[in-house]
Amino acid sequence: MNLSQKWEFMRNPVRLLAVGFGSGFMPKAPGTAGTLAAVPMALVITALPVLGQCIALALIIGLGCYVCGAAAKFLGIEDPGIVVWDEIAGFCVAMFLVPASVATVFLGFLIFRLFDILKPWPISNVEHSLSGGVGIMMDDVVAGAFTCAILHGIIYFDFL
Repeated sequence: MNLSQKWEFMRNPVRLLAVGFGSGFMPKAPGTAGTLAAVPMALVITALPVLGQCIALALIIGLGCYVCGAAAKFLGIEDPGIVVWDEIAGFCVAMFLVPASVATVFLGFLIFRLFDILKPWPISNVEHSLSGGVGIMMDDVVAGAFTCAILHGIIYFDFL
């Protein structure tokens, strides 16, 4: 995709969200760029009360199923690399109810990226068993949930 095609692609608000406000167009490691783009959003969400975090995550995940599916359909590719809203949602899930600090965000980022790249079971099973926008989203949501559980364990056992 050349620059004019990228701009044209991003003129549509649904596709703009799907590519993480352009972070998905990074030539190398677009998923990592999408996760970096998620950090400010995750920090805002972690500052919300519990109910606010639940509502925000539900909206991000629900919206993500739609925007990822719409962008994939538009491009004619099942899970396009430039679509990174799934990483944004996954990282926000990873930080659910985690006290935000440089250490927790950094560790959450690393653990989430490892899960997202390596896709151990059951993440790989989720990725292969679902299709469309839900399929694009859910492996990252599960990777985020595992990351979140690990972060809470680290905090609970005072390893951080």
